[in-house]
Formats: sequence, C-alpha cells, structure tokens
Amino acid sequence: MSRVLIVGSEGQIGTQLSKALSNRDDFDYLFLCDIKDKSRTDLNYFKVDALSYDDLKSFIIDKKINEVYHLAAILSAKGEKDPMRTWNLNMNSLFNILKLAKEGIIEKAFWPSSIAVFGNNNPKNDTPQFSDKEPITSYGISKLAGENWCKYFNTNYGTDIRSIRFPGVISYDALPGGGTTDYAVDIFHSFKSKIRYTCFLDKDTILPMIYIDDAIDGIIKLMRAPKKKLRIQSSYNLYAFSMSPKMIEEELKKIDNGFQVDYVPDYRQAIADSWPNTIDDIYACEDWDWNSKYNFKETTNHMLSKLAIL
Repeated sequence: MSRVLIVGSEGQIGTQLSKALSNRDDFDYLFLCDIKDKSRTDLNYFKVDALSYDDLKSFIIDKKINEVYHLAAILSAKGEKDPMRTWNLNMNSLFNILKLAKEGIIEKAFWPSSIAVFGNNNPKNDTPQFSDKEPITSYGISKLAGENWCKYFNTNYGTDIRSIRFPGVISYDALPGGGTTDYAVDIFHSFKSKIRYTCFLDKDTILPMIYIDDAIDGIIKLMRAPKKKLRIQSSYNLYAFSMSPKMIEEELKKIDNGFQVDYVPDYRQAIADSWPNTIDDIYACEDWDWNSKYNFKETTNHMLSKLAIL
C-alpha cells in the first residue's frame, strides 16, 4: 500500500488521474500539489513548487509519501515560445524526483514522456520503441533527455522510475495546455459553442492519439506492474489510434452539417510533421498487458457525450 502524490495535479492528465486514483482502494492516501493557489477538486491539495527541491523533499517526508506521479511540464507548442523556461521546468523538476528516488525518500515514480522525442528521420508508420530520435522542439529535447536520465538512474542507482511516451491526449475535463495536438480538444468545444473553428494544422495531418480514459488506465497499469517484468528503463511507446483534423470535422458534421472549420496551418504544422503517424507499442502490450479500449469512433462519441453535445 502506498501514500501517493501527484505533482502537477491541475493539468490535463493530473485532473483525471487524481479522480481515478481517488476511487481506488489499492493505496493508503492521496495528495495533490501544483503551483496554483487552489485546486478545482475537493481532494487533499497543497501548493508546492516542483522546482524547489527543498520544499518538495520536506513535503514528501512530512506526508510520508512513497509513490509520486510527476506530471508538471510545459508542452510542445507553448514551449517553443520560451525554450529555456521549458528546459528549466521540464528537466530540473524531474531531477528533483530522480534525486529523491536515489536517496530512497520515494520508492516509485511515474513521469510522462511524449512522441515529441521522435523527429523527421524516424519511420512514420509503426514507429518502433528503439530508433534514432532527433526532436525538433525544446519540449521534445527535454523529454528525450528526461528519458535518458530515467534510464540512467534506474540502471545505475536501482531507482524505480516508470514512463510512457504519450501520443496526443484527448480529454473532456481539463482544457489542453499548449500542445501541438490541442486542436483535437478545442474543436469539440467550438462545436458545442456553435463557433466556427480555425485549425492550426492541415486537414490531412495524421497523428497518433489516445483518449484520456485510456491514458489514465495505461499509467495505472504500468505503475501496478511488477518491476521485474519491465524491460524498458527509459519510456514505453504507447498507441491507441490515429486521426486527422478532417476526420473529426466529418464526424461532427454528421450531427450539425452547418459546422465550419478553416485550416490555417502555423508553426505547429512543422512540429506535427516531424511526429509519427502510428506507433508500435509491442513492449507495453507484452510487459504490462497494455490494450486500448477507445478507438477513434468511440473517443468521438465519448467526447460528445461528456461535453453534453449529444
């Protein structure tokens, strides 16, 4: 049994992960923390700066926390506006978790990576777990470095840091926070508000995606898997389905044919073009029984239902 802390609990993944964990009975206590003054939840929330090693260490020791989900990060598109700030937050906050694990203060931690680690020279289809990685964004560079540091600490110091390379995450509760796949959430909100949507990617841009419920399920499955079964010490590829902006538009027009979408690609197009179309996640399937539940159609229907559009 564990005493669990979610760092970055107010973000897209943290919001849903906190709800999911609060409904489970396989741990003792759940704490949330973020840089915001208040939480949107009624769970045990505290304002803690993930960049302050001393504050984080004191909080974890005081609350007797032994399992951490470290989600604080600046995402791909937003990160390009201030690369050094992105590197500082994404890397130094991770180093704090790694040092706490090395010192034995925490027993196990989760840290999310991203398909942003891949670059233009990777295979676009069925991108393998092991391949050359040449990220073109500060976010991707920080995530690739983070993966290597997780592997380094796990291999050299015996820590237990687990990670997933997430595709674009589609969620209904928290608004996206500056990623290149944000359109996949924004378009639903425009549709609900009956507002013409301007997409920042080309209509035929195919990217791998995952529905938030599957993303949360993947995190929990990985964290509950026996350590001896985990062959990947850096970060696991994960895949659910792939889609384009045009595919969502066509689904939404089946409900309201008057819905309009304009395609005005911006700097995010080059980022999207460097990422895979589909992902090979065989290691996750074999090592911890990963299996997605939501395909494109099911994700679309669930989003419409959760946003009370249907």
